[in-house]
Amino acid sequence: MDEKDALLAFAALSQPTRLAVFRLLITHEPTGLPAGEVARCLDVPQNTLSTHLAILTRAELIEAERRSRSIIYRARPESVRALADYLMRDCCGGHPEACAAEASPEGCVHETCSTEVPHA
Repeated sequence: MDEKDALLAFAALSQPTRLAVFRLLITHEPTGLPAGEVARCLDVPQNTLSTHLAILTRAELIEAERRSRSIIYRARPESVRALADYLMRDCCGGHPEACAAEASPEGCVHETCSTEVPHA
């Protein structure tokens, strides 16, 4: 994943309805959900939902598959893994394996990792 793809994914997920759609679809992996069911579950008008689905699809966070008369939407967990890998790529001087997120509540246990984010 490159910076452009990461920014596209973050932009897609930075809107509450799209984040809710993605989280709903993740819980329904690997079968996915029809668009109408997503709209009903989230109480979102179908025409509004279609715009959100298109943005998530362009960001490659979800995918659509036609099954008979329905379009089934599925999350793409590999895209989220790629996004997380992109974020962690430079952790611990380029050795993200040195960080064990489960080892401490703060995440990184390696002394050279900074848990503080510089303010812009």
